[in-house]
Amino acid sequence: MHNFGRNHEGHEGHEEKYLVWLRGLRALRGLKDLRGRLAAAIVLVAATSAHAQTMERLTFQQAIDRATRNNPTVAQAMAGIMRAEAILQQVRSSSLPVLSLQTAVNVTNPIKFGDQTVVPGVQTQTTPSFGVPILTPVAWAQRNQAGDQIVVAQQNEKDVRRQVAIAAGQTYLAIIARRRVLDLNTRARDNARAHFEFANQRFQGGLGSRLNMLRAEQEMLSNETRVEEAQLAIQLSQEALGVLVGTDGPVDAVDYPNFDIPDELGQVTNRTDIQLVIARETAAQRVYSDSWKDRLPSLNAAFTPSLLEPPGLFAKALSWRAQVLFAVPLVDSGFRAGEKAQRLADLNTIKFERTNLERQAASDIRTARDAVSSTTRAFAQAQQATDRANQVVQITDVACREGASTNIEVLDAQRQARDVETQAAIAEDLLKRAQLDLLVALGRFPQ
Repeated sequence: MHNFGRNHEGHEGHEEKYLVWLRGLRALRGLKDLRGRLAAAIVLVAATSAHAQTMERLTFQQAIDRATRNNPTVAQAMAGIMRAEAILQQVRSSSLPVLSLQTAVNVTNPIKFGDQTVVPGVQTQTTPSFGVPILTPVAWAQRNQAGDQIVVAQQNEKDVRRQVAIAAGQTYLAIIARRRVLDLNTRARDNARAHFEFANQRFQGGLGSRLNMLRAEQEMLSNETRVEEAQLAIQLSQEALGVLVGTDGPVDAVDYPNFDIPDELGQVTNRTDIQLVIARETAAQRVYSDSWKDRLPSLNAAFTPSLLEPPGLFAKALSWRAQVLFAVPLVDSGFRAGEKAQRLADLNTIKFERTNLERQAASDIRTARDAVSSTTRAFAQAQQATDRANQVVQITDVACREGASTNIEVLDAQRQARDVETQAAIAEDLLKRAQLDLLVALGRFPQ
């Protein structure tokens, strides 16, 4: 192209006429398969439109709400709350009165003494039983401990919702970022195709070199590959978002959300994972503190009437028995001491976990704030670099068409512009992710 600018200077009019004639010739050659190309284009557009129409698009908040409401992982956590409540009901019943009824039919050889029947051959015995726990310190302690497990299950459900919301938010941002990459790769491909068509026309007309045409075609094909990769990446993210929000199909994202970043640092105790470990520590502390109750005595009362029909000669038809059971644990060969040591170990483990988690949460807040500041500056610089790179492409392309620069300079400018725009898209995605991480670290997400 540069040689053309030197050797044919002053013949711009002839070149323009020749290019017009060349375009007309190529148009005539393409008339034969025009119908086939038009039909293929219509099918492609229809398929793309149908796919876009059937795919549901959600805003960021809609995606988070749907994920925390419909995701099966959240349903499993809610089932954990129901299980803890059922266990509490079972434990509570052990310290409440119990009424039962038992009926037995005895069939044996009848025993008689003269005309009197001592033992009838068939005899029915009905025995109701009524028991009242009077003093059961162990059962009372277990009831309180079971109540703590409900609180733990509730906090776990909140933390599961947080984890699902974070996964949905990150996937949502990934769709937007990959769509930006697809847009810039598509634009780079279109620019490369236009440059290839220009270089090919010159080569076919004998005004340019085959090397320039091949370089332009190589760049166009490389951009085509990047477009396909970007489309696949978007489809994978859309499928992942569909799974997270509980939909049988892919779900698309609308656009980047606007995050409201607070100025204050906040308290790490606002985070659901911190609240969960606090609830677990409280429950473990109660279990350990109640260890002394295992050595307390228990007192139970029972009343058992009995109805025998028909009665025997020496048996009454109606009888009853009342009992007061008093039990004192004396020697257990170290069983309760071992239980207490195990409970202390469990409590210390949770305390160490809480200390480490709180330290990590404070570090997450500081790191996230630094990341937001850094990515904000990087994104602003990337936007400026993108503007400069696009100006370079325009200037270089005009210079090449006028013969003042070479084909290589145009391709280099296009590659650099594509790379700079990719960096800008990545910088914007990193900024949004840093803002989301900061809200998560502060316990402000999800609301």
